[in-house]
Amino acid sequence: MEIDLREISLKISGMVSEVTRCVTTVYTSVPEISLFFGPRVLQGAGSGFIVREGLVATNAHVVARAKEINLVFSDGSSSRGRVLAADPMRDLALVEADTSNFPAARLGDSDGVRVGEVVFAVGSPLGMTGTSVSMGVVSSLGRAIIDEQIGVYLDDLIQTDAAINPGNSGGPIVNCSGEAIGVATAIIPFAQGIGFAIPINSVKRFLNSIDRYGRPLRVWIGVFVAPINPNIAKMYDIPYKEGLIVVQVVPRSPASTKGVKPGDVILEAGGRRMAKASDLRNTLEDLYGSDCVDLKIYRDGRLLEICVPVVAEVL
Repeated sequence: MEIDLREISLKISGMVSEVTRCVTTVYTSVPEISLFFGPRVLQGAGSGFIVREGLVATNAHVVARAKEINLVFSDGSSSRGRVLAADPMRDLALVEADTSNFPAARLGDSDGVRVGEVVFAVGSPLGMTGTSVSMGVVSSLGRAIIDEQIGVYLDDLIQTDAAINPGNSGGPIVNCSGEAIGVATAIIPFAQGIGFAIPINSVKRFLNSIDRYGRPLRVWIGVFVAPINPNIAKMYDIPYKEGLIVVQVVPRSPASTKGVKPGDVILEAGGRRMAKASDLRNTLEDLYGSDCVDLKIYRDGRLLEICVPVVAEVL
């Protein structure tokens, strides 16, 4: 079977041209008082993309502490932006801006992403005006990054070897159909070909909470979890193939007061099986308004059922 590489190249080029119209460069001004230099303004840059009219998605760390936000679109025009909501724990932010002359990105389904799938990272590396594109594959799924210094735990990440450089943060990771399946969020600076993206379904749930409650919410019980795998199951003598092991419990959180401990394995929450970290987060968001969530926990050879209060924070 003959493969027409030129035809494939033209289709990819057409898809990229369509996607770049949704992508913005995000410039920020952050006031700071320096011990040596006194008051000054730090300039920053990142990427973002339009997810619906008037709303641009980016990373929370891109717009953190920003006094001014300026969005530059693919045709060189610009608009002032204002942070509608930011969730540092997801590293997601929504910025309000005038996007009336540009289309919104088509949002895919990150639950259907497969390892080996070809993807493209679109953004503004190194703060350069205009968008650039790099290509790679999905290297792995369900990755987690912990930054104890700034208190961030990102889970259920998509790993890719598509080049993600400083300034790409907040830009879309798209599939061959031109659908955004992730938000570029981090790179490992001392490694080659390792970048991470937040699943696009997290952005969808962010938007859904606006539609339902008027503002994005973070619903939580105070645990950080990771999915168990055969190695973890063998190490901790866990007789289950699926579940979420509790990595950390936030002091004085609902989970802490109800006796949830590191090393516990959450098998079910609200009657739903737990396999990925996002399963617990999604269940908690669906149960917003309930007094508590019923957790089925495996601990030291015993099965426990604990009802943990659900807490919601307005972002």
